[in-house]
Amino acid sequence: MERDSIFDYDRSKKTTGVIKKLMPCLKGYGRYTVFSIFTIIIEAVFEMLIPLIMKVLIDTGIEEAKAGNYAPVFKYGGIMIALALLSLFFGAISARLAAISSTGFVTGLRSKVFNKIQSFSFSNMDKFSTASLITRLTNDASMIQNAFHISIRIGIRAPVLLIVATILTITINAKLSLIFAFALPVLGVTFALLASIAFPRLKKMLEEYDSMNAGVQENLIGIRVIKAFVSQKREKESFNKKSDRVKDAGIAAESLLILMQPISMLVIYAVMLAVGYFGGTMIMNGAMSAGDFTSFLSYIAQILMSVIMISLTFMQLVLSRASMARVIEVIDEEPYITDDNNDPDLTVKDGSIEFNNVSFAYGEGLNVLCDINLRIEPGETVGIIGGTGSAKTTLVQLIPRLYDVKSGSVKVGGVDVRDYKLKNLRDAVSMVLQKNVLFSGTIEENLRWGKHDATMNEIIEAAKIAQAHDFIMSFPNGYQTDLGQGGVNVSGGQKQRLTIARALLKSPKVLILDDSTSAVDTNTDANIRKALKEKTKDLTTIIIAQRVNSIMEADKIVVLNEGRIADIGKHDELLRRCEIYREVYSSQTREVG
Repeated sequence: MERDSIFDYDRSKKTTGVIKKLMPCLKGYGRYTVFSIFTIIIEAVFEMLIPLIMKVLIDTGIEEAKAGNYAPVFKYGGIMIALALLSLFFGAISARLAAISSTGFVTGLRSKVFNKIQSFSFSNMDKFSTASLITRLTNDASMIQNAFHISIRIGIRAPVLLIVATILTITINAKLSLIFAFALPVLGVTFALLASIAFPRLKKMLEEYDSMNAGVQENLIGIRVIKAFVSQKREKESFNKKSDRVKDAGIAAESLLILMQPISMLVIYAVMLAVGYFGGTMIMNGAMSAGDFTSFLSYIAQILMSVIMISLTFMQLVLSRASMARVIEVIDEEPYITDDNNDPDLTVKDGSIEFNNVSFAYGEGLNVLCDINLRIEPGETVGIIGGTGSAKTTLVQLIPRLYDVKSGSVKVGGVDVRDYKLKNLRDAVSMVLQKNVLFSGTIEENLRWGKHDATMNEIIEAAKIAQAHDFIMSFPNGYQTDLGQGGVNVSGGQKQRLTIARALLKSPKVLILDDSTSAVDTNTDANIRKALKEKTKDLTTIIIAQRVNSIMEADKIVVLNEGRIADIGKHDELLRRCEIYREVYSSQTREVG
């Protein structure tokens, strides 16, 4: 099987394509990169001049010193010290510039990836796990940053030293420099072979990182459940197993890469022995001066050190290659839902909704919705009920275009949802998701997600409709109460009421409540529905509920069964003619009885 090239992140995409995608991340920091490279070259040039001066010092300065003239020794010695100080000065400058450049680069890279994630639809998010995206934004980005920094500092400096030192050794003694003609190809072939074998192992290691991070994230989110079931021991064992898999994958990959250094040292020592033997013979035969041999040895040391640095750079590039592939995968991902060519002035005129022969499937799977035909008039309250897995949530997620239909069309305000700008559509369609999400910050800050410029009176009014105002005011700090991460200091029912208030604050034309009152008592649920009916008369409201009591007063009720509409009607009509609805109602009234 043909192996990937070391710089390809995909068989079909070459290094130039990767660089082209990542170059914009350097915006604002490109000059630091250029200046860093420039100062590195100057540093290398000054460093390369030192052995030449040393050659003159040995061949002429020492002879002059024997005759009592120490001026050449001080002269050439002073020049060597000056060159060393200049090399140190430009080296320090290049190191600082490279650090600024690499830090700026990874900042741009993370911004690019994060901004791309923000453009993803639900379908895109289904493709990548949350833990994987976090790993790519943190661990993988840091790996690429390290590779970028090393490529600037060592990746430029080492080849410059290698090339210049090799040229100078040839000018000093061409025959002796032939030793490198055998050594360097051996190193190059060995490095390429090790890297090509290590890459799939590194990719496997990063996948294990994803798995471990997913487990950690899930564990921390569900820490209360774990403690409630006294499952700490099992979770520790599970984490240790995942951590061990990361360790084993890392050892399998890096055990190959660490061979680069001992192989390099082996070749270096072989070269040193060969140069010492043949060079010493040449000195004894008078074919080479002591100064030439000393400077030749200095350049050999530079060449061999450059080889070691190149191997380290090579190793880092191999390590970062898998990370680069994963980051580029996110950047290359095309959002399934776009609105680039849609009319920005097209807005939703009313809350009417129409499903026309709608079918939908997740990815390439089977249809979960089939032949849905439904008309909802502006201002209507519609209940949706059905068994688990009947695709109730999927149906309403098509309205704000969180997913796109597979076939058919969904219209809001008489216009296909695919013709609206997403912002215009979602500003008019407010949805309270099944999973209640609150963010770190105060209650007021969380509610303002619905409308950032809302007045305090508007916030209070929305909270009152959602039956949240009273419990908010029971807190010492009222609307300035800090909710903590994810709203850890409020109950499930309070979370639901806050998310309803947040949705209402948008003043939408359509409000979708996806089982959003399941954690509140029946009295509060009734009060929320009453307030919605009284104070939002023109609002089209869709309520997904498990309790018949929550939707029995709706203008129409949609009964879903296995992704199809089983029946549509009012509560009394469905009791008479819909067996599914009658069974649900009977089972719930028996439970109440």
